[in-house]
Amino acid sequence: MIIINASFLCRNLTGIERFAFEICKRLDYLIQKDEIWIYVPHNAKKIPDYKNIKIIVSEKELTSFPVWDHFIFSKFVKKNQGISLDFANVTSLFTPGYVFIHDIYAKLYPSDFVGFKDKLRRFYMCWMYRHAARRAKKIFTVSEFSKRQITETYRISSDRISVIPNGWEHFESVNSDPSIFESFPQLKKGEYYFTLGSLQKRKNLKWILEYAIKNPSEKFAISGKVINGMQSDELSALRKLPNVILLGYVSDENVKSLMQNCKAFVFPSYYEGFGIPPLEALSVGAKIVVGNAASLPEIYKGTALYIDPYSTDCTIKELLKKKTDAPDMVLSEYTYDKAAKKLYKAMKGNS
Repeated sequence: MIIINASFLCRNLTGIERFAFEICKRLDYLIQKDEIWIYVPHNAKKIPDYKNIKIIVSEKELTSFPVWDHFIFSKFVKKNQGISLDFANVTSLFTPGYVFIHDIYAKLYPSDFVGFKDKLRRFYMCWMYRHAARRAKKIFTVSEFSKRQITETYRISSDRISVIPNGWEHFESVNSDPSIFESFPQLKKGEYYFTLGSLQKRKNLKWILEYAIKNPSEKFAISGKVINGMQSDELSALRKLPNVILLGYVSDENVKSLMQNCKAFVFPSYYEGFGIPPLEALSVGAKIVVGNAASLPEIYKGTALYIDPYSTDCTIKELLKKKTDAPDMVLSEYTYDKAAKKLYKAMKGNS
């Protein structure tokens, strides 16, 4: 029996949490009743309404993710003789099961972790990567790029890793909200480039900063939430530029409107295990400009225009004159429906 760690329900629904939520929703339609359980912290922000996944709400609250993952959740899995399924790069020290390692950023980019809390977070994540590589029953990741990096770094057989990519269908149910243009009247439809993502160093705001300085007539709108201790060093400098608008965290509805009305969606990351936002942008007809690095060329192929994430010696306006492939093939390849089926098949075959 598989037991899902529902710790993701205690976080905001972005990135990994969104992936977990959407995959669980689709697993619910694939399985027999009570074939899979989900163990939910008492203080979860929202408890999904599943038809076939058995929901068990813990009497315990999640006050610390490590305590929940390694003790409370692990104890429940052991008591019920289950196999854990973890979505967030961590599998229990005592009951390791199936685990998603989306990427190994903390291992490969130590210089991005500077402060004490940063370094502590990096130590913990590297410990968890290594533990999963040694002990997990099966590892799942989101791209062939991440699979290669995990196998090469931890010297494990590629047979232990299955690729279960991300999807974009959640964006179909989002209603576009143009009120963002009222909140930021300096932002005019069709006259800006849009960037979205957690404001981490790997999202490469340095590229945006340098490009915006070189091209003062080009306007950038940047949305995203700061992750404590991992924020980009360029934020303070970006705030001073007249052609850059920092929007802060905005709703999915606002994001959709911003993507629909931008000149292009710019995603200059130098490291991504997958990178969902460009997929969302493609789904609403936006042109995408992405870093020619990590998993991004694998995922976006000819649908994207590529930039060197370490050089701003280019002109986006000229790039946009180049022809790109229609997004249909990429959008049909990367869906949560397909991902859930792959995951279910992989777990069944490894049970």
